[in-house]
Amino acid sequence: MYRFGSISRWGVLLATLGSLVLTGCQVTTRAVARERAGAEVLFNGTDLTGWAGVPGLWTVQDGAITGTTTAINPIKNNTFLVWTNGTVENFELRLKYRIFNGNSGIQYRSQVVDADKAIVGGYQADLEAGKTYSGILYEERGRGILAERGQRTRITEVDGKTKVTVLDTVAKGSELQPYIRDEDWNDYLIVANGNHFFHYINGKLMSEVIDDQPSKGAKSGVLAFQVHVGPPMKVQFKEIYLKRLP
Repeated sequence: MYRFGSISRWGVLLATLGSLVLTGCQVTTRAVARERAGAEVLFNGTDLTGWAGVPGLWTVQDGAITGTTTAINPIKNNTFLVWTNGTVENFELRLKYRIFNGNSGIQYRSQVVDADKAIVGGYQADLEAGKTYSGILYEERGRGILAERGQRTRITEVDGKTKVTVLDTVAKGSELQPYIRDEDWNDYLIVANGNHFFHYINGKLMSEVIDDQPSKGAKSGVLAFQVHVGPPMKVQFKEIYLKRLP
């Protein structure tokens, strides 16, 4: 009798756990649907329609935009795959990425410096295979690092020079690194609202910037993905959703 009673109790427990798992999946599905409501789909999962870059560096693999460099034919400068269907101002950009070796980034409100070489400059949400820079706000071909990982900063101009003031430290960069998955898919969320910028990876705030230097800060520009000069690398992006804000 004890055996059958135990089985019965286990059955109730398993049924309860199953119900909780199902409820959790439903909540997650609803949350994802809510996040994507009203968003533009920027990648069709099949080809590079709507995107332009240096031929040979960008393909679609595993249903993802894939940037690859090789030791046989290394690149001589950072180059980008640019979204060609418009520019962005205030927005939320959600996507998944994974990277194998090297450094990359997501450009936004950026400017095309050289169309032939697909060179872009501007705000960049950094990501890398290393342990230091993923999540920072870096300005490509501009002011450099505007916030290190874990920092909230304000950018101002003093005597004609850029000043970065750290307002707060939400965590040390090394404390945030464990939330980033090596050579696996990560969720990146970029929010640009006026002169206020937020970078999140896997739901964790990585950096926040208030750009109070109007002579340098861009109000609009292009989106783009980067392959970085240096060692051979591979970076992938998929499930790319853009929600425009007022």
